[in-house]
Amino acid sequence: MTEKITNFMVGLFGASATGFLGKYTVIFILSMIPILELRGGLIAASLLGLPMIPSFIICFIGNILPIPFILWFINPLFRKMKKLKHLGKIVTWCEEKANSKKEKIENLKYLGLFLFVGIPLPGTGAWTGSLIAALLDMDKKKSLLAVILGLVLAGIIMLILSYGILGRIF
Repeated sequence: MTEKITNFMVGLFGASATGFLGKYTVIFILSMIPILELRGGLIAASLLGLPMIPSFIICFIGNILPIPFILWFINPLFRKMKKLKHLGKIVTWCEEKANSKKEKIENLKYLGLFLFVGIPLPGTGAWTGSLIAALLDMDKKKSLLAVILGLVLAGIIMLILSYGILGRIF
């Protein structure tokens, strides 16, 4: 699913992705979007023919930027949003999504958070992991470190998959 969305987004941004800087802007923005995140950014970078290491750095920065805001500010924001009829439904949906995944993190705490973010499967990633950590009232600094390390792992896995590194080795 991530690959289909990424292909669509690359096509959508394709006209504005002319030139080297424009392509990096596209992968940066894609990496900031929930669902796509670092995974989608690296797939797009590969599709756009961008070099691996700079692409990883740009996608990593794009994906990590929203995480401190989620960890530190999502609970107060959710409390305010719940008071509003239509926004309360969005908060409820987000909380239900996070609660459906929290078992994976709850038992192992920070190791679970690291693995949840680090293994690139549908429904996992830095956004959801940070949301779960915030809802479970986990230590924010330790959670941020676990998410960062998880993103590094996810990035390495996605580089191997997106850039066909395994095919070059074997």
